Amino acid sequence: MSKTAVYPNDPRIHVDGPHLLRLGLNSGAISLLPRQPAQSILNGRHASRLRGRGLNFEELRNYLPGDDIRTIDWKVTARTGEPHVKVYTEERDRPALLLLDQRVSMFFGTETFMKSVIAAEAAAIIAHRVLGQGDRVGGIVFGDTDLAEHRPQRRAAALTRFLSSVGALNSMLNASMQPEPTVTLNNVLTQAIRIAHNNTIVCVFSDFDGLDAASEELIRRLAASNDLILFNISDPSSKALKPDLKLTVSDGNQQIELDSSDPELSIRISAAMEDRLDQLQLWSRRYGFPIVPLTTAEPTLKQLLKLFGHQGGRQ
Repeated sequence: MSKTAVYPNDPRIHVDGPHLLRLGLNSGAISLLPRQPAQSILNGRHASRLRGRGLNFEELRNYLPGDDIRTIDWKVTARTGEPHVKVYTEERDRPALLLLDQRVSMFFGTETFMKSVIAAEAAAIIAHRVLGQGDRVGGIVFGDTDLAEHRPQRRAAALTRFLSSVGALNSMLNASMQPEPTVTLNNVLTQAIRIAHNNTIVCVFSDFDGLDAASEELIRRLAASNDLILFNISDPSSKALKPDLKLTVSDGNQQIELDSSDPELSIRISAAMEDRLDQLQLWSRRYGFPIVPLTTAEPTLKQLLKLFGHQGGRQ
């Protein structure tokens, strides 16, 4: 629950489909293609993880002057006595699967925005860009008890349906929710493995509440044959609670009052969040996928532009 008063239709608290559709207008500078700006968070050691579109085998034909010798099929060449090359064409598109967390743990923010809003807007911006670069986009939007699956498609109507699901689950979040969770993060990662077979861009937008030992194997499998990117949504309170801050926090079953004047409380909260981030960073190094850090303190698009190499958050 945010310390900020909740106003009807306040985009800091809730977002809807039309709002998410409008985000595409200013997101053109962001790209998930292999070529990245020098300062992009996806550059450097993670650049090789962005595979780009795959290749389809087209035909086998006689070698012609100027052909790349690396395409020669040596088995066929040896059998026929004449050099032959394999011809490939680039795939028309590649799928992107966006996993968006809208559980009650995401309905929290001590600064400007709710974590659920930052996650929803970030997923919407990335979805716009995936479709804009000619690739297929789909996703899994999940709450504590609800889940909407959208298989990747290269159609504007599919993007609209995905964003409508995002808006619908986001609008259901409220501070008085006490659901009995039937959907877990691991459930969604398992479902993603069934959909993302190979060379898929898999983006996860979450605070990664509920991360456990079983999550590592699921994340390893997703990263092994796909481009996996984790968007970690956090609140500044995970580092240190502001003085004289009183919060009501719920895990969906129990509700407690937190008083930041207790120094031990602030230390315990920070330690718990650091442990979760340390775990993600360990897996990032081990399996070679990037973590994109997002906070509730700044507008989503500004953060993404800066993280993707546009200085100061400007296009």
